[in-house]
Amino acid sequence: MRRQSILRVVSKLLIPYILLFAFYVQFHGDYGPGGGFQAGVIFAAAFILYGLVFGLDTARRVVPPSWIEKTAALGVLLFAGVGVYAMLRGAAFLDYGALDAHDPGHGQHLGILLIEAGVGITVASVMIVIFFSFAGRRGAR
Repeated sequence: MRRQSILRVVSKLLIPYILLFAFYVQFHGDYGPGGGFQAGVIFAAAFILYGLVFGLDTARRVVPPSWIEKTAALGVLLFAGVGVYAMLRGAAFLDYGALDAHDPGHGQHLGILLIEAGVGITVASVMIVIFFSFAGRRGAR
């Protein structure tokens, strides 16, 4: 891809907008279509595009695999932590109303944001790990 200068320039221009759109889908998920899963896939697609155009080694330097594994675990812990916190407050697992005792409606909103963030972080991390795993394989000859 080193000779494909147009592709490299266009991808450098598009990647920030892809990431911005992922954040839009993430935070707009409460009010319309979208949410954590879709945002995570879009976010990962930006890094996958970067890896395809600029090379796998460069992509691994930008997003180290050890960092990705930690963010995948962080996303799962965020998701599960919301549920465990609700249980510690005496409610059911993932009962968002328990997150704010004074205003259960606010707790619902906060819970959805946190759950969707956990899902988005986990999905993006796992998609990037899958890309790195498959792109790093050498074909049998």
